[in-house]
Amino acid sequence: MVDKIILNNYSISVKEYEENKTKDGDLISVTFDVTSEDYHDVTTLLYEGTFEVKIPERNREFKGTIQQYSTSITNLYDKGNVGEFKLSLLKKS
Repeated sequence: MVDKIILNNYSISVKEYEENKTKDGDLISVTFDVTSEDYHDVTTLLYEGTFEVKIPERNREFKGTIQQYSTSITNLYDKGNVGEFKLSLLKKS
């Protein structure tokens, strides 16, 4: 089980992790919670679009780009709110 991924040296604890092979390359999909306190840092990071991805439990490192991204809640500025984020990253060749 993968418990965390690291994007550009920012560690994210994941609830769900999946790896798939696609015609475009390896696709990593994760689900994770974001608190109102972490919302700004996480969304600022995701706006970068391309990342140095590290998956310590799989001993994997690669450059990846966002293929899909969604969140269960759009207003995480209210203290105490938690949103579920879903993110898919494609390994760049």
